[in-house]
Amino acid sequence: MEYVASPLFKVWGVGAQILDEEDVPQWYGEDEVEDFLHSIDWSQVNVICHNTHFDAYILTQYYGCVPAYYYDTAAMSRGRYPGQSARLAALAERLWPTSETMRKGEELVTAKGIRDLPPDIEESIAGYCIQDVELTRAAFERMIANYPESELDLINLTCRMFVDPVMMLDRERLTTYRDEVAKANEAAIEAAGIDRKVLSSNQQFSLYIKEELGIDPPTKRSPTTGKDIPALGKNDAGFKQMAAMYPQHQHIWEGRRVVKSRIAETRAQRFLDSANEQGLMPMPLRYYAAHTGRFGGTEKINVQNMPRGSELRKSLISPSGHLVYVADLSNIEARMLAWIAREDKLLESFRQGDDVYSNFASVIYDYPVNKHDHPTERFVGKTAVLGLGYGMGGDKFGATLRSGAAGPVIDIDDRKAKDIVDTYRGTYNGISNFWKKADSFILDMQSDLAKGSVYGPLTVGKRKLFLPNGMALRYHDLSGTTFHNGRVRENTYGGKLTENIVQALSRIIVTDALLRIEQYLNPIGGRVALTVHDEVVCVAPDEHPDKVMGRIIELMCVPPHWAPDLPLDAEGGYALEYSK
Repeated sequence: MEYVASPLFKVWGVGAQILDEEDVPQWYGEDEVEDFLHSIDWSQVNVICHNTHFDAYILTQYYGCVPAYYYDTAAMSRGRYPGQSARLAALAERLWPTSETMRKGEELVTAKGIRDLPPDIEESIAGYCIQDVELTRAAFERMIANYPESELDLINLTCRMFVDPVMMLDRERLTTYRDEVAKANEAAIEAAGIDRKVLSSNQQFSLYIKEELGIDPPTKRSPTTGKDIPALGKNDAGFKQMAAMYPQHQHIWEGRRVVKSRIAETRAQRFLDSANEQGLMPMPLRYYAAHTGRFGGTEKINVQNMPRGSELRKSLISPSGHLVYVADLSNIEARMLAWIAREDKLLESFRQGDDVYSNFASVIYDYPVNKHDHPTERFVGKTAVLGLGYGMGGDKFGATLRSGAAGPVIDIDDRKAKDIVDTYRGTYNGISNFWKKADSFILDMQSDLAKGSVYGPLTVGKRKLFLPNGMALRYHDLSGTTFHNGRVRENTYGGKLTENIVQALSRIIVTDALLRIEQYLNPIGGRVALTVHDEVVCVAPDEHPDKVMGRIIELMCVPPHWAPDLPLDAEGGYALEYSK
């Protein structure tokens, strides 16, 4: 967005090939681009690009061209080869490892820093661009075979959320918020009474704490070097504990937090910079950003990480005559884990609409727990139900509660934490038994004899588990219990693979619902605007809002054909802004 919005941005030309006409790729220079693009009836055209967000953003924002459908070979690469580079050069090497003719050129570097192309360089760039078009077409034709139609629809919708957005940005509200945050930050830093450089430096701040305050600064073990380093991040357990023990220095702790994290201020500014001239706010999502297929944020604004009730969310508003409708699947991972593990006791609690967190807390504390009267006990139960399903041990569970990372700080000793873990595994032994099954999957994925074996919606393949929608959990170069995640070798085990399986299956539930909702909304003038984890955000007309909201909730709760007995539940609401 920043690149295209820059006053230095310039279109040198475009490379294109019209497949239905069996045409060869053509280069249209700077003076030809607009005529070429406006000669096309875009309502009848599907566009294939590599990294379609880029090309389609220029098409829509710069030329007003909105295609009927978007394909994206970079997105398809991430879906087919998760964790591996989706750059066109890397994809070509992967698809045609022995063909030197199928390699991406490097001619673009010859034009770096040049605004107006001389003829010889333009000729070189034209050849480079045409080769990209040919590689993109060839890659598309290789990958489109057996690529699930629902996933292609998802790629199209993801592109559309970005290049053809439907939510507006309330500039006035967000500008006021940005300025207020900046003012409060400066006041907090000034109130600390310490030089900004000292506050921002781990070493200098540690020395200040020790010499000026007489406090031993907290440390933690570095995951990379194994040595002790300062534990002075706002989420470090040691820093939180120190701040709680010495409240008389609260102004110093707050100054440190502020100087190290101006994220609220910078994100607000990035949102303001990102809205287009019409005030519409693009929603940049990265399709298949995670190994399990989950979306990720991009464009430096990460719309997957807007705190609930925050001004960032509230600054996203509906156009005139419309509302923002938000629906959220309840406990989808916990439900999916219970279903895949055949843990009938937990499944039945979900079917009955029980408060499963209070139920398990009641087992932990041996007295009836409810949400209203026992918030702390229920929180421990919630943390256990959501956190212990993937093999977490007592030490880590205790540290999680003591850190306050997920909510209130819970003072719990290691013995009690271990007792809760043992209670969870004994109460829901179907889940701990599934970890053993997942251990066997790791071996099966390396055995020719196990290829094609089925467990529920999963089918074993070579170094992969096929999912019920035609995609797969892939473990590149799996050997023993390690695989290459695209950066380094990573260890896996039953609990970890269980987490992958549950997240991948839960993601399918959410994305299938997203596509159903988009299909429902289109005829009534609505659109899906965004998805955030297990939440679907829509913009639709303000007529009969209860009926629209009710139908969205219904569509969220349709169980898939491969899990017809999976109990689903959702909640939601509507407002003028994204206020949930």
